[in-house]
Amino acid sequence: MDLRKIKKLIELVEESGITELQVRSGEEEVRISRATLPVATQTVVPVAEPQAPAAPVEASTMQRGEVVAAPMAGTFYRAPAPGETPFVAPGATVAVGDVLCIIESMKMMNHIEAEEAGEVVDVLAADGQPIETGAPLFRIA
Repeated sequence: MDLRKIKKLIELVEESGITELQVRSGEEEVRISRATLPVATQTVVPVAEPQAPAAPVEASTMQRGEVVAAPMAGTFYRAPAPGETPFVAPGATVAVGDVLCIIESMKMMNHIEAEEAGEVVDVLAADGQPIETGAPLFRIA
């Protein structure tokens, strides 16, 4: 099943009130479930604390670009195989659908593709290291 379809299904589960979704397409099957949190019965009254005014942010210190987040937990790989050239590097231009990296999850190699065109500003994850769902992988401007 296409990674984009799975991502869309995850978004639908998060946006709706359902706790579990199972989809079968041919021989492929995906099951998405989320834990429900118990409802707190205690009322908490927030107390406002005085805050110092925020310092103005210099334009040079602002991060430019959009962060590409991991759609799943697994092991992050920048290249198709050890010792090979990474899919992308800082300064590289990517088009929609270009492979950015691989995330190995449950013994499957999942190609993560660019959803927007732009320039790779930074690689935010370490090659060969475990990552969690939502972890920042790249910054693309």
